[in-house]
Amino acid sequence: MKLVLKGIIPPMITPLSDNGELDIEGLKRLIEHLISGGVHGIFLLGTNGEAPSLTYKLRKELITKACAYIAKRVPVLVGITDTSLEHSLEIAEHSKKAGADAVVIAPPYYFPISQNEMRDYLDGLVPHLPLPFLLYNMPGCTKLHLSIETVQYAKSLGAIGVKDSSGDLEYSHELIDVFKEDSDFAVIIGTEAFLSDTINYGGHGAIAGGANFYPKLFVDIYNASLKQDLPVITELNKKVKYIYDTIYSVGKYESRITKGTKCALSVMDICNDYMALPLRSFEDREREEIKRYIQKLNIK
Repeated sequence: MKLVLKGIIPPMITPLSDNGELDIEGLKRLIEHLISGGVHGIFLLGTNGEAPSLTYKLRKELITKACAYIAKRVPVLVGITDTSLEHSLEIAEHSKKAGADAVVIAPPYYFPISQNEMRDYLDGLVPHLPLPFLLYNMPGCTKLHLSIETVQYAKSLGAIGVKDSSGDLEYSHELIDVFKEDSDFAVIIGTEAFLSDTINYGGHGAIAGGANFYPKLFVDIYNASLKQDLPVITELNKKVKYIYDTIYSVGKYESRITKGTKCALSVMDICNDYMALPLRSFEDREREEIKRYIQKLNIK
């Protein structure tokens, strides 16, 4: 059966314990929190999952245990982006064995590469993939803003969709326009503030970080957008703006969104907020600030 991507797919954080190992009980609670919130899939080892900071052993353990706990209730996507093609394929093969449904590919990080080099990379990687793949445009972390032509090339190799985290709404609209005749190719937004606009324009969903702690909020926005229920969309988007203005704005470093997301889950007693170096958890003052914001928003 062909995998169709749509709806809200949280880029799940990786729950860690104070010794850097996987927080198993937190992982179970988080997965149940997401699924009970109505999400349409779960994305492991993305940016919010701190994938580049984790050992291969821990990544594999996360994939194995998450797939077992999810138990095919929703599709599982796994980020395999790495500096080494061989290690990307290693994680892809492990994902297949664990029961994942698709892998996610961004440009290899560190070296700035061209669009042509990215296409060469796909030529070397895609024929060996054991699962369908989603392309991931994340220029803030990879130094490459995928061109429309590169996305089209990936589709010609079998890509089932693209996640755009460029923050460029005009580019996202162009992606939707280019692929609107192909119902099997999903355009998924990564900037959650663009969710309702993306659905109304013809996009397919969002890989929304805030759905880690408030999955139902984003599922409700998605459903309201499908129905074009403007009053509900307007009201729910006020809550998303509040998240941006508060939980995502605590701290002075660019890592504050991932840190704020983990901290929110911690104050909600879902999982620990320990981070993998080089990131560090919020201090008590920042944690109390996050706690006040969560209490004020009061979303179940």
